Amino acid sequence: MLICGTTSDAGKSVLVAGLCRFLARQGVDVVPFKAQNMSNNSFVTLDGGEIGRAQALQARAAFKEPSVRFNPVLLKPGSDRTSQVVLHGKAVGNVSAMSYRERKAQLLDEVLSTLDGLRRDHEVVICEGAGSPAEINLRANDIANMGLATRAGLPTLVVGDIDRGGVFAHLFGTLAVLDAADQALISGFVVNKFRGDPRLLEPGLRQINQLTGRPVLGVLPWREELWLDAEDSLSYNADGVIGRPRPALKDWLRVAVIRLPRISNATDAEALACEPGVSVRFVTEPSRLADADLVVLPGSKATVDDLGWLRETGLAQAITRFDGPVLGICGGFQMLSRRIEDDVESRYGTVDGLGLLDVDIRFQPRKTLATPESVAWGERVTGYEIHHGQVVRSTEQPLVGDEGAQTDRVLGTHWHGLLENDGFRRRFLRWAAERAGRDFEPAEVSFSAAREAQLDLLGDLVAENMDTKAVIDLLERGAPAGLPFVPPGAPPAAE
Repeated sequence: MLICGTTSDAGKSVLVAGLCRFLARQGVDVVPFKAQNMSNNSFVTLDGGEIGRAQALQARAAFKEPSVRFNPVLLKPGSDRTSQVVLHGKAVGNVSAMSYRERKAQLLDEVLSTLDGLRRDHEVVICEGAGSPAEINLRANDIANMGLATRAGLPTLVVGDIDRGGVFAHLFGTLAVLDAADQALISGFVVNKFRGDPRLLEPGLRQINQLTGRPVLGVLPWREELWLDAEDSLSYNADGVIGRPRPALKDWLRVAVIRLPRISNATDAEALACEPGVSVRFVTEPSRLADADLVVLPGSKATVDDLGWLRETGLAQAITRFDGPVLGICGGFQMLSRRIEDDVESRYGTVDGLGLLDVDIRFQPRKTLATPESVAWGERVTGYEIHHGQVVRSTEQPLVGDEGAQTDRVLGTHWHGLLENDGFRRRFLRWAAERAGRDFEPAEVSFSAAREAQLDLLGDLVAENMDTKAVIDLLERGAPAGLPFVPPGAPPAAE
């Protein structure tokens, strides 16, 4: 089955995760699959490959270990026009938007081969589309939406976000711009993020069924608790708040996370937002650091370019003047260094870093992908690494084992996921609060338990709000025969 969306962030990722958790709890051997993902939020599997973080979460929902098979093609944007291509977990070069179109034909064969293998090895594969199937300008070379569905014979559900408004027009229009072969696989709709009395929606559900001949198989309610592991930083609240701040046990601790233009693994800060009394907010201009207790510089897919952006906006000066604790993660760690030599990613050569850590960084052609374990501040920790930049000189004390760097107020590490280690996170927050003069006490929060609770909630929402019998029927029998064609269909130029 393929889950498509009327728009980006309509709810494809969470619906796939919810279906995986629901089916897995029924004893079904289910796995997720996303043929092509475009995201700088990635994860490293135990076999040393890189996949979209959403697919790692979906694997957990299915009680499976994340695998490169679940996301064979990952595109990591380095600019508005170029992306790094990760194939079967390994970087294989960079492409422009136009050159990638020419490469898709061979990638479709890779995608279909991987999907065929998963279908042989597991009972059910729940596939996630990319963007929207209504992007008819991309249909001719599509490998993630209806291009995948038609080649693999996948019954397809389209999910729409009612919170954005116009959901019925989105659902109808998405179907109506597809050609007959694509429409024949669109088997139903799902409405996501509904607030209010479901009875008010009933007339619209009946009409969309009458107009299209397809049923609405579920209306999923809005739930504030669902916020972990957002697909990208644009999925967070409009005011920049990460998570749902919980009341403080004592003082509040205010965390400013720099929203870099090419931010990667923005989810690193989510573990902080799980703690009561920690207010975590994305910031994009210097005044926002004035009342912060802790500044976090996250990862970046374009470290040198984003460092230039820091200087253009005045944030670089604000960070160097900030006298509280600072944490840099991956690209953010590299920006805190004395010097960066980059003839690989930006090819700018040698540039000055912010100079808050006496460290030199040199970019290497080979990307480091690792899932290390070590000790930090007396706590056993795990994490994952995804970076071209390497420390080639450091006079600072390491932060994690022999990795990273730390002074009395500035910390840096290449490790993603470090803050998900509960013991280390509590020590880190106590240290940051002491540096900031806050009477703050972290709670006994388990980040992994919080994530599992969200996955269980997603499974519950599917069980309680979807026609699961109809979903299982689609999985067993495929798209129903004789689904009506809804005009006008795809224009000739898009066929």
